[in-house]
Amino acid sequence: MKIESTQGDRRKSLCFFTRLLDDVPPLQRYGLATAQIVAAERLGFDIAWVAQHHFHPDEGGLPAPLVFLAQVAARTERIRLGTGVITLPMEHPVRVAEDTAVLDLLSGGRLEVGFGSGGTPSSFAAFGQDSERRNDIFTRYLRVVLDAWAGRGLGPGENVLYPTTPDLARRVWQATFSEGGGVRAGKAGDGLMLSRTQPRPPGQQAARLWDIQQPIVDAYHKALSAGIAPRVLASRSVFVTDRRPDAWAIAELGLSRAMAFQRSIGNAVPEGSLESIVAAYDMHIGTPDDVIRSLGADPVVAVATHVAVQAHSADPPHEMLLRSLELIRREVAPALGWV
Repeated sequence: MKIESTQGDRRKSLCFFTRLLDDVPPLQRYGLATAQIVAAERLGFDIAWVAQHHFHPDEGGLPAPLVFLAQVAARTERIRLGTGVITLPMEHPVRVAEDTAVLDLLSGGRLEVGFGSGGTPSSFAAFGQDSERRNDIFTRYLRVVLDAWAGRGLGPGENVLYPTTPDLARRVWQATFSEGGGVRAGKAGDGLMLSRTQPRPPGQQAARLWDIQQPIVDAYHKALSAGIAPRVLASRSVFVTDRRPDAWAIAELGLSRAMAFQRSIGNAVPEGSLESIVAAYDMHIGTPDDVIRSLGADPVVAVATHVAVQAHSADPPHEMLLRSLELIRREVAPALGWV
């Protein structure tokens, strides 16, 4: 199946976003995620992204993405390695600057640094921070990181980061759910990271994901300075199988686990048929033709410069995830014209 469209730029960086959610001990989780990134490199994916989650193994299971990516760097040669995201208000900005600088050197300059201000609100207290102040903290900490990378003096003693890595400032991405966040990323000349799903505003529960993300993209483009090339990452939940029933059966199991976790922490979950729940979680599942059709209808994907596929919330077994990556790279991406 071939989708022809004049919408958006057909040149895409194809990315893989792994979530460490396998129902196995943590060491095995990290091993499986590493194997998936190695496979993504072999298939020709451009960037592998990992998320950071503290304390909740059912939410993500990776509190230290830079440590994890350091060992991935030793197992790979070409694929770029990205944090999607480091929750900056829960970190010490000087240590973030140091760790990213060292990892970028060890990986041969392959690091992409995604930052965010959010995270599970209950996690902030353990780091001595108030989640209500996270945006102010984020702005202040990001300035420290950028100063450190650039070799500017830090603190009363005017200490200077070693090693300095000024080039990293051109590989910063900001994650956001809001138009204000899009403006902030655009003014900074950073990349814009859009989530695979996000809460709907009051009164817009039936809105499609692109309905609420397109204004963010527009605000970002408007805020960019002349001469700065846009970088827009559209992350999408994508799970592709050879047979449609297999995709839906796995998605039903994965969504049951995801909704059980959300209920356990007091969050509301969608009700209704499996089809309506899949739609509420903004998932693209099925055969290559099914996914080509659904992704091809997404105008935000069409204008994105980078598209990241992740199997969450289907969370298939390892071998099925590897097959999904192969089908995406061999069939979905070419049919959509991504080059």
